[in-house]
Amino acid sequence: FQVLAKLLESPATQDIICDVGMPVLHRNVRYNCRVIFLNKKILLIRPKISLANAGNYRELRWFTPWSKARWILLLRVGKDVIVFSQETVPFGDAVLATKDTCLGTEICEELWAPNSPHIEMGLDGVEIFTNSSGSHHVLRKAHTRVDLVNSATAKNGGIYILANQKGCDGDRLYYDGCAMISMNGETVAQGSQFSLDDVEVLVATLDLEDIRSYRAEISSRNLAASKVNPYPRVKVNFALSCSDDVAVPTSVPIQWRHHSPEEEISLGPACWLWDYLRRSKQAGFLLPLSGGIDSSATACIVYSMCHQVCLAVKNGNADVLADARKIVNDETYVPEDPREFCKRVFTTCYMASENSSQDTCNRAKLLAEQIGSYHINLNIDAAVKAIVGIFSMVTGRTPCFSVYGGSSRENLALQNVQARIRMVLAYLFAQLTLWTRGMPGGLLVLGSANVDESLRGYLTKYDCSSADINPIGGISKTDLKNFIQYCIENFQLTALRSIMSAPPTAELEPLVDGQVAQTDEADMGMTYAELSIYGKLRKIAKAGPYSMFCKLINMWKEICTPREVASKVKHFFRMYSINRHKMTTLTPSYHAENYSPDDNRFDLRPFLYNTTWSWQFRCIDKQVNALYFLYGFIFKALAMVQAQFQ
Repeated sequence: FQVLAKLLESPATQDIICDVGMPVLHRNVRYNCRVIFLNKKILLIRPKISLANAGNYRELRWFTPWSKARWILLLRVGKDVIVFSQETVPFGDAVLATKDTCLGTEICEELWAPNSPHIEMGLDGVEIFTNSSGSHHVLRKAHTRVDLVNSATAKNGGIYILANQKGCDGDRLYYDGCAMISMNGETVAQGSQFSLDDVEVLVATLDLEDIRSYRAEISSRNLAASKVNPYPRVKVNFALSCSDDVAVPTSVPIQWRHHSPEEEISLGPACWLWDYLRRSKQAGFLLPLSGGIDSSATACIVYSMCHQVCLAVKNGNADVLADARKIVNDETYVPEDPREFCKRVFTTCYMASENSSQDTCNRAKLLAEQIGSYHINLNIDAAVKAIVGIFSMVTGRTPCFSVYGGSSRENLALQNVQARIRMVLAYLFAQLTLWTRGMPGGLLVLGSANVDESLRGYLTKYDCSSADINPIGGISKTDLKNFIQYCIENFQLTALRSIMSAPPTAELEPLVDGQVAQTDEADMGMTYAELSIYGKLRKIAKAGPYSMFCKLINMWKEICTPREVASKVKHFFRMYSINRHKMTTLTPSYHAENYSPDDNRFDLRPFLYNTTWSWQFRCIDKQVNALYFLYGFIFKALAMVQAQFQ
């Protein structure tokens, strides 16, 4: 209420109907509300009816939904607002009736609900709907939001004004803006989806008579409107119509311009990284750059961030310029060249071992040169031998890789030591690299494990996948490959061509004749394409082993037998359940896929499963046997028919 009082007295809010969000406590119950005010007077406090309580959202933890439809009361406001001679305000489910039209408001989730308030409001004569939303970015999601807004006004007529949050809100989500204005089913104004601008103003000039003409022609709508239960109306002595001048041009429908998924990856995580960097007040990022697709894609996102910063400064964004100067600790600095800015804020580090190939080292170095990062080469063998040496000194036993006769346990332990040493070194260099260069501050460590590897658990707990933040942790390997191709074409990063063609490998096992023998897909026992399908079926379709098997025998019937499908499903669920505990320590990642396995906020499943899945696997085996019995019977019948014809 103190902040609201500041807004009420601000000259910028005079002669404008303003709609702002705030929590309001009524009779010791906390509601998520819209506060609508005009000229230092609160017109209505409208509490949210439908709360978001799935996926990333837990609104019921903090708020209670308003359950009294079409009912208002008088709420006593805080002492900070009484200064404007208003002790009580209307509170509840109501609409505003101005001199020339009627306004209603929805709040975020209510647009997505099957019984959205705009339906009944529109039938009751509301002509303008506002929606202040906190809708986060997910790859390929924007069209859904646009379709929802346009459909809201297509069936019922009206003007719909959607204002969506922009930027990182201090968590795993990035809110991508995409403000829009729709009228009678068509978009008339589109805001930017990804931008470093904190504030964006969207304007359209529209004719209320177009709404009335549109509605008058919809017979079914008018029949329903004649039976609607009316909303309480708060009368406002104010007109929205600006002029009766027929020469004033009105906004015309436009075609929405959607970004490709590759553009979304280039822009969304880049804007998220910039927000995180400027708000954490660190001096830049450090990335363990392996020369593979995942870490290279992460490096390209940072490079894209540098592009966005330079572009924003060029376009006159004073806030971005001030933030950039604080980050590089230079009050006269102006970021103009992305490569030069990248050199100041981005450090890449290739951590070689005796199992690393010269090819990956060269690829990492060349990419670092092309994006302009400050690049470090180091070797971890001395640290690995020291750690293993301590174990040997204590136990009298020395583990060895399987290619030298070691067991699978020894092989895995030796791989994990290398991975965890890299994490320790990454944080050491993040803290002290700038110190060695005579520069202040520290660096944020970036992770680069993709969503598919996290789902499968193909990462070492507390290894170099453990970082401060991970911009690609919610992006699939398939989308990252497409993004790499996008960077080759749009950023002219030719070093990425050889990275694209190389098979993904962790390089944690000994080389064979100087060449990499270990590949990720062979280690995992499944392809990245298969992992994406498993992830969508597991999280989005809520599939367990048996239901996943039933879906896949039809999906893969052209390429796999039922027995092969059963084997693949069982292997996935064994690995998924064995490694599920790793999700509890997953680095906070940019949320870009709805099958993210992030345990902390999004995927609230157990992290300790019965890894045998005994009941489910028996059901699969029973179904496989039944299918083969049926197939056998059919094959025998066909053979008998064929024999008769012969």
